[in-house]
Amino acid sequence: MSETEPAARRTIDTSVAHSARVHDYWLGGKDNFAADRAAGDAVIAAYPGIVMSVRANRAFLARAVRFLAADAGIRQFLDIGTGIPASNNTHEVAQSVAPSCRVVYVDYDPVVLLHAQALLTSSPQGAVDYLDADLRDPQAILAQAAKTLDFSRPVAVMLIAIMHLIVDADDPYRLVSELMAAVPAGSYLALSQVASDIEAEQMAEAAKRYNRMARETQRHRSHAEVERFFDGLELAEPGVVAVQQWRPGSDLEARARSAMWGGVARKP
Repeated sequence: MSETEPAARRTIDTSVAHSARVHDYWLGGKDNFAADRAAGDAVIAAYPGIVMSVRANRAFLARAVRFLAADAGIRQFLDIGTGIPASNNTHEVAQSVAPSCRVVYVDYDPVVLLHAQALLTSSPQGAVDYLDADLRDPQAILAQAAKTLDFSRPVAVMLIAIMHLIVDADDPYRLVSELMAAVPAGSYLALSQVASDIEAEQMAEAAKRYNRMARETQRHRSHAEVERFFDGLELAEPGVVAVQQWRPGSDLEARARSAMWGGVARKP
């Protein structure tokens, strides 16, 4: 079965863990199956902080979108690797700041597709669309997204907790470069990635357990490797940091712990 086969024609394989459903389990959702919970529990056993980490990442997403909409004036968002909808989805945060924001979500999990059709609704002034597509084919994403987004105007490319599912053989830096080459000056990249150099031994064991049980293979990356995704861009303060340290909105957010690097940067 092809990765790029439309999700509407794919069956939902409940026997093998899938990243979006495992993530849903860690967030306390109900859209997961026994295989997802087993993989999630195996990771928790290796790295007990994973639940706090994914929640800190979700909070980072909301803060990044709010910064982009409120401070940077961005009105268009391309969110790739959407995952199963949870609280503070990109369009909800963006349109709470500016109702005219336009958001395109991208994922290839058929479960995500089902929920996107039902849950991702727009304000009357803005627009929300969902694409069944794979980050490994950025040109297909860009072509379809152009039906909703105007690529002559700034766009925020959101790659939140997706790059660790792109292995080196898929040339992750090329994929990000292609996406950023397609957007004009004044656009932004917001990216978070599982770290290889935070709680390194625990995270290495967590990756081994996940990779044995799940559909995807994880590739954790160091701070320097994550910074490289922002080459040629102007990093917003405080740069690439643990996600809970990126402009925390409260002491509670700042005190959270995570094993993820994150940052936001502007295309000059």
